[in-house]
Amino acid sequence: MRKSDKKIENQIRDVLTDVCEYTLKSYDGFLWVTHTVNFSSFPQSLKIVCVFDTNQDRANFLAGEGQKEVSTNIQKAFSQVGITLKNIDKHISYDTQENCDRDHQGKWNKRL
Repeated sequence: MRKSDKKIENQIRDVLTDVCEYTLKSYDGFLWVTHTVNFSSFPQSLKIVCVFDTNQDRANFLAGEGQKEVSTNIQKAFSQVGITLKNIDKHISYDTQENCDRDHQGKWNKRL
């Protein structure tokens, strides 16, 4: 990993940690957030995954204003550190521990 990649990775991690802490307090069933990125095609390659405990928790979140609020928070947080994501909704997906347990025996490294 190049020094510039490490700097970007640290920025991503810091932004998503802040978003995660806020979202944990605000939405029932929210567990954590993670990401994948290919630095040679950053920021287009950035994929953010918000993980909920159950499919019902995810459905409740998506039925309300949660998705809009979280995506707006993520976009603002990245903007504050100089990272522009043109269409934030294309970068964010929502998954569940329930689905990972069923499909990948709880192994997120395989699922992602």
